[in-house]
Amino acid sequence: VYGDHCLLTANRMIMADINRIFNYLENWKTTAAQLKQCKTLMVCPTNMRNELNTLINREVKAAKTGKAAIITLKVNSLSDALLIDKLYAAAAAGVEIRLIVRGIFCAVIEHKKFKQPIRAISIVDEYLEHARVLMFHNGGQEKIFISSADWMVRNLDHRIEAAVPITDPHIREELKEIIHIQLRDNVKARILDKELKNNYVPSAGKKRIRSQIETYQYLHRKNIVPIEASRN
Repeated sequence: VYGDHCLLTANRMIMADINRIFNYLENWKTTAAQLKQCKTLMVCPTNMRNELNTLINREVKAAKTGKAAIITLKVNSLSDALLIDKLYAAAAAGVEIRLIVRGIFCAVIEHKKFKQPIRAISIVDEYLEHARVLMFHNGGQEKIFISSADWMVRNLDHRIEAAVPITDPHIREELKEIIHIQLRDNVKARILDKELKNNYVPSAGKKRIRSQIETYQYLHRKNIVPIEASRN
């Protein structure tokens, strides 16, 4: 069973971009230019790479001026050399980088140039983690996206992929809480370290947090319990 995120929306700008994507898929020979007209979605292979570079650069600029700078990514795979280099530059500038990567992971988490190590974990549990979530602190005006694209050359340069910004405050908070739960996992999370040992995150003396169960309980409390209470 896959675990993922999706957005049900009637936002006209998002729908216009989606329409451009489907027009391209139906007739790519005559509608290729439409992909470049997307204004709200980040789309591969046209603008996503450049937009990601811009978002990372913004965090680097903030870090260099002593401001809070945080990048939180959840993807299936991270192997794109150009974006990994951008993350290295961000770490060297002092950006806090937190990664949840289930599968392929080609980054180095520690280097003498990094002001602080990159934190990277992998969670493999009962449900297959398939979601991609991108979070950039953005000077306190946090940018949050859900995406279909892994950070791989095949996705960014050779496939049609999209990332949609999440603007609804309730959905944003829900996504942030789910990611926060996963970052605290100390039952199924493994540390992606430079020795490639993939040891479990230690839980000695701490409350055991199995993120998939905690997420289920969080969503149950948030969505099911209020409905049951209203019926009573």
